Amino acid sequence: MVKFIIHYSLHFLFPLAIAYIFFKEKWKTVYFIFLASMLVDLDHLLASPIFAENRCSINFHPLHTYYAMAIYFVGLFFKKTRILAIALLFHMLTDLIDCYL
Repeated sequence: MVKFIIHYSLHFLFPLAIAYIFFKEKWKTVYFIFLASMLVDLDHLLASPIFAENRCSINFHPLHTYYAMAIYFVGLFFKKTRILAIALLFHMLTDLIDCYL
């Protein structure tokens, strides 16, 4: 239960705090982008079984690989993709933390 609370707090509450603290002028839009970044989890549909409680997503699912993260990192350098890149990298960090819980 603790793992569940930590994981989903990192997916929903921390992005809200990040959006509100660092992007006060447009926090709602930024929070929506963070929520939309969870679409990256659609790659879980390619796995069998789709959900395995103790499986680490990092480097298992295609959009959670180090190669994908490198592309997300490059997105930090472009103003138009920066917020999405931050959201995707935070999502990867959240999933990485989940691997150790």
